[in-house]
Amino acid sequence: MEFVHLLLRYLHLLGFAAVFGGWLVSLLSKKFDFNAAMLYGIATQLATGIVLYGIVAADGDANHAKLGVKFLLALLLAVMIAIPVWKKRAKVAAGHFYTTGALIAVTAGVAVFWT
Repeated sequence: MEFVHLLLRYLHLLGFAAVFGGWLVSLLSKKFDFNAAMLYGIATQLATGIVLYGIVAADGDANHAKLGVKFLLALLLAVMIAIPVWKKRAKVAAGHFYTTGALIAVTAGVAVFWT
């Protein structure tokens, strides 16, 4: 069971890398668009996060407040990323783009600093 937990955590981190990496590439190229890597990354994070929550909750070690906030932030990110990708928008508004980046940073901060 420990291997499954570590594998899910690894996939969760790869999902974060795809979301943040996709956003950073778009920022550095000054395109201000969302790409498939970001969409698949946030979908991976949501899926693995839900399964990880189930595993941790089954052990009785879950911090429900932290995990609820993380789920809400991930869900907001998913909506903010998925809608422009599904509508095939070539570019999003600068405010939307930078807010998404800030939300990515806040989500990572909650994961790291909220103990």
